[in-house]
Amino acid sequence: MKIERKKLISICVAFLAIGIILFAIFIKLSFKEEAIATNNVEERTYKKANIKELDLKEVINKNIQNPIKEEITTEEIDLEYTTVYQNSNDLSKGEIQVVQEGRDGKQTVVNKKTYRGEELIKEEQTGRIVTVSSIDKIVKVGICENVSNYKIKKGDTVYVASETLNVMQEKDKNSNKITTLSKENEVKVLQVEGEYARILYKSYIGWVDANCLKSKEEQISKDNKTVNLNNTKEKTKNQLLETLNEGMKLNKPSGLTLNQFKNVLSNNENDTNKVFSNNAEYFYYIEKQYNINGIFVAAVGIHESGWGTSKISLDKKNLFGYGASDSNPYNNAYSFKSYSEGIDLIARVFVKYYINPAGTKIYDNETASGKYYSGPTLASINKRYATDKNWYKGVYTWMEYLYNKL
Repeated sequence: MKIERKKLISICVAFLAIGIILFAIFIKLSFKEEAIATNNVEERTYKKANIKELDLKEVINKNIQNPIKEEITTEEIDLEYTTVYQNSNDLSKGEIQVVQEGRDGKQTVVNKKTYRGEELIKEEQTGRIVTVSSIDKIVKVGICENVSNYKIKKGDTVYVASETLNVMQEKDKNSNKITTLSKENEVKVLQVEGEYARILYKSYIGWVDANCLKSKEEQISKDNKTVNLNNTKEKTKNQLLETLNEGMKLNKPSGLTLNQFKNVLSNNENDTNKVFSNNAEYFYYIEKQYNINGIFVAAVGIHESGWGTSKISLDKKNLFGYGASDSNPYNNAYSFKSYSEGIDLIARVFVKYYINPAGTKIYDNETASGKYYSGPTLASINKRYATDKNWYKGVYTWMEYLYNKL
């Protein structure tokens, strides 16, 4: 009995010892896992908290220093008139004559400007409403080989060449109108100043566009000697290349003759639709009327339209993407009835707003707005004309290409 009791006690003591050992092991392992888990959590939490704090500071500092803000403004601006060119047997080949004066209309445009801090980083036109319609300018283009090249002067008796001609109180097409003359009305020239003539018609005395007058001597005669209307002596390729550089002033003609314009804009493998070949003479006409480098304008058209292959060019006869905005380029781009209309309009836009300082006398005795003027060079025009900072390099590449085709 005593022996069994001793055995039982020994067994209990053994189980108790084993239990204590197992409990000790369990406690040790649990403490170790908790310590490891705690350390891992602390390490992860520390790193994560650091990243959040760094990003937050950067965002706050960036927004404080360079906040992005947008501004919507409305502005009334000129609606540029369109020039319509018409072939005429009354004029020598290559000669042009204004038969109806153009007049700008008015339009209200909606602009969205985006600023980073105080810096204007983007500006686009988001809408426009025509408030006063413009009046087309009509220009006759000579196609006859045998017409005299008579210039009116004081004391001449001349005749109205256009369908109608306004007689104005001052040398300004926007001044008060005295009366309106009709085609073939006879008038006497009292004075000639630039593009304007002071005339006497019956009891009326006032100013008219001298380009809309002609003498009876300017009638077609097949027996007359052919007149060379290219008054500018043709320069050689080397002479013209000497003027070509990125810093050349673009508010003066290139000096190319009509034939040279046709040569450089014809037979170009890239001109698959013959857009530039068929409209070469209009780049010459804009030089004669607006005092701008026609090769520059052609190069802009080539660069912007991909030689007349862009959708806007094909659908809207708009080689320059004129009127297009970043938000809706196709729908906002102007539509023209002919490529010549777009060529003429963009030339006047450059002359009026980009390549001449405010107050400069330009076409039609108007003065330049100079609204976007930074200088008369390609790089200067680029600052306000195109968002692409390398736009001028692309245009100059095409200018080089055309000059080298002389």
